[in-house]
Amino acid sequence: MDLISVVVPARNEGGRITTVLQNLGTLPIDQIILVANGSRDSTMHEALNMRLPKLQIIYFHDSLGIDIPRAIGAKAALALGSDAVAFVDGDMVGTFNENLMELVDGILLKHMDMALTNCYPSPPRHIERCNPTFQWRLNLNKELGLEKKISIANPSHGPHAVSRRFLETTPLRELAIPPVSMTLARMNKLRIDVATTIPHYRLGSSVKNQIHTNKIIDTIVGDCLEAIAAFRNHPRNRQWQSKTYLGYHIDRRFDLLDSFLDEKPCSK
Repeated sequence: MDLISVVVPARNEGGRITTVLQNLGTLPIDQIILVANGSRDSTMHEALNMRLPKLQIIYFHDSLGIDIPRAIGAKAALALGSDAVAFVDGDMVGTFNENLMELVDGILLKHMDMALTNCYPSPPRHIERCNPTFQWRLNLNKELGLEKKISIANPSHGPHAVSRRFLETTPLRELAIPPVSMTLARMNKLRIDVATTIPHYRLGSSVKNQIHTNKIIDTIVGDCLEAIAAFRNHPRNRQWQSKTYLGYHIDRRFDLLDSFLDEKPCSK
């Protein structure tokens, strides 16, 4: 029997995490790994009160920063012997359980190593002006020779799933920069494809302010720039023309991630 795990990063998702976990709890999966970090609200209380037998909680008092929890959860899922690992953000309250199983089927039945979600079935118009992340995601996918297959799909956006082979061949630390992990998988000749379509509005992600939006844009653009540099075997670089795209990258706690990755896994 294939073992299926879902990793859920969550920080201050009180009022949302219950819905996310309830949705996941109805799925034919084996383990839900909640990486709760830096929460100062009711997130932990709500998760514990659910008493889900499938739920394993990894708690960090400090905020880990964006995407670091994915790498944390991936290590735990790999230690459990997972054959397919899906990633769903802790604020995604939309109803898309069928899509999640399509991602898992992409791994287990179609033998993909990274199964992505197409969040934009209708490609954005005026791609550069609308949002620079669209252009840089496309630039990266062209660089990898994947644009005809996956268009602007990227593991930074929307639920996705990976295989055990992906986790065994890609340094877990690199999952903290999702476009880089996809690039390394491509370089290792792993199979990357779109397995499902969930229009962005159906994810149910929380609505944030423009400051957050701008920082997310800079984060993803910088991540794509790093990924392109990695593919070209150049030194990692987040600069394009005169701007360095940092965004939330500076808040990523690689120190805490490295400490966690260095720990020997506990026995089941």
